[in-house]
Amino acid sequence: MLLSILILTVFFTGYAVLHSILAGHPFKTWMRNTFGPDADRWYRLAYNFVAVVTFLPVFPMLALLPDTTLYFAPNPWRWLMIGGQLLALIGLGAAFLQTNPRHFLGVSQLLDSPRPTDNGKLVITGFYNWVRHPLYFFSLLFLWLAPVMSTNLFFTWLLFTAYFYIGSIYEERRLLVEFGAAYRHYQRCVPRLIPWPGRCYREEAT
Repeated sequence: MLLSILILTVFFTGYAVLHSILAGHPFKTWMRNTFGPDADRWYRLAYNFVAVVTFLPVFPMLALLPDTTLYFAPNPWRWLMIGGQLLALIGLGAAFLQTNPRHFLGVSQLLDSPRPTDNGKLVITGFYNWVRHPLYFFSLLFLWLAPVMSTNLFFTWLLFTAYFYIGSIYEERRLLVEFGAAYRHYQRCVPRLIPWPGRCYREEAT
């Protein structure tokens, strides 16, 4: 069992380091210097492709590594948890639609703009009015509501949780550079990962 945890930890650590490097400004600057300004056109799409492909090994690892079952939720809890997962998927899809999906996926940079940039629009409406990272929130909700839990899954979900939290820190550093005081005010108003009653975005008094 310790071997399974070690393998999963090494994989997620390597995954996180790789994608932190690929998402960082030094690597993007190197890409522009090496391939020219047109690198901005396909960078986001290529980054998403690499992110998906390099994540795929986690599935055979979870299927093949030694594991033990921690619990299997009985009825009616099993159906309540599955219902919660369905709601989380709906919320995830709705939050994704708010992010400008074409820009998020890299399609607009590739096809639309004559001079593409990484700049997007600061979204503060809908789910983003209640939590700064609704995509992470709904993803974690879906994972932790799994009606069947094993040792490997439990540890993997912990790694996901840490990955999302640490990733949000680096993402917000970039957003602060991009949007400045507007994003700093947004940070003060809205929780990072978990919605909280009474905490939502409010315009600054003028």
